[in-house]
Amino acid sequence: MAHAIWALGVATVTAAGCVWYVPALADLRAGADRPVSRRTAAAACLSGWSTAGIIAVLLMLAEAWWLPAAVAGAGAAVTVALRVCAAVQHRRETHEAARQWSQLSQGQPLPGPDPSRRVVAVLVGTGLTTGAVTAVLRVAAGPEDGQAWLAAIVLPTGVVAVFLTLAITYVRTTRRTPPRT
Repeated sequence: MAHAIWALGVATVTAAGCVWYVPALADLRAGADRPVSRRTAAAACLSGWSTAGIIAVLLMLAEAWWLPAAVAGAGAAVTVALRVCAAVQHRRETHEAARQWSQLSQGQPLPGPDPSRRVVAVLVGTGLTTGAVTAVLRVAAGPEDGQAWLAAIVLPTGVVAVFLTLAITYVRTTRRTPPRT
């Protein structure tokens, strides 16, 4: 496939990405009105989309594939590094805010997020992952007849159903117990 076709595709995707990089640009322009973590995340977003734009230009100008690939690798590394820094900063800001709120509440613990949401998310995610892996393994085994194909569909569905039942049961049991104070 010619470089021009790849360049057109990357340029189109980059132009469509304005729903991400325009708000990120607004966050950066807001300056101190936004938390540091949000501005760093916006810089990560802009670096990623800028990399895509530069790759589109390089695909039009460069003959070899190694130059756009090198720019893609460098841009991805910068984007990931900025995003990790933003996550660390966000965690610090959250801890600082929690510390300040705990001082305001005079030692009384504030109600936190419901841990059952995380447990349900883990159970549903585990069920879906296990079901998908089971389906892939059943199909990879090469079912020959209709019963084998039916088993390749029913078995993963059953696995997901078991995990969904566990998640629903967990939520119902945790709602019956009184909250700890």
